Amino acid sequence: MKGTSLVVSVVLFVAVAVLYVLHFTGGEKSQTDKIERVASTGGLKIAYIKADSVILNYNLSLDLHDEFTKMQEAYTTEYGGKRQTFEKEAAAFQEKLQRGGFLTEQRAVQERDRLLGKEQEIQKLDQELSTKLAEIQQENNTKILDNLMAYLKEYNDQAGYDYIVNGSSILVGDEAHNITAKVLNALNEKYAAEKSE
Repeated sequence: MKGTSLVVSVVLFVAVAVLYVLHFTGGEKSQTDKIERVASTGGLKIAYIKADSVILNYNLSLDLHDEFTKMQEAYTTEYGGKRQTFEKEAAAFQEKLQRGGFLTEQRAVQERDRLLGKEQEIQKLDQELSTKLAEIQQENNTKILDNLMAYLKEYNDQAGYDYIVNGSSILVGDEAHNITAKVLNALNEKYAAEKSE
């Protein structure tokens, strides 16, 4: 019995070893075939761009950001002024109410209702301004991205890359394939030309 189990164990060991060798040498052959196919076609031509860096340094992006900031400040000033006026009126109403400055209760109720209506208008203004700012920000983002994508297509017509990928996902890459500076310079030149027209 012991002899039979030893023979079976040896046969199984040899079978597993053969399968192991066939599996891993076959895998290497298919990898080699893939590498040879890419090499025979000239290989994939891939470039990468650090889109976040382009967006942060693109003059159009900077100008749009400045315009947006000015609008945001104007809206904040408008809202803040109305809010401050309302708070003064509300404090005056409260003081007048406490010292019994209203001739009738009905007049006090009318003033309270007027102030409540004004507060609702201010809240509505705040919502409208916030919504408008969000829309403007979205339009700006779309404009920047559209310009970037249009230029990359134009650039790639001449460069002939198979792929241009976003470099934010690349941990290690050859700087020779980094086209960020070229694209940024070209976008800024194109924007300067359009702006001067």
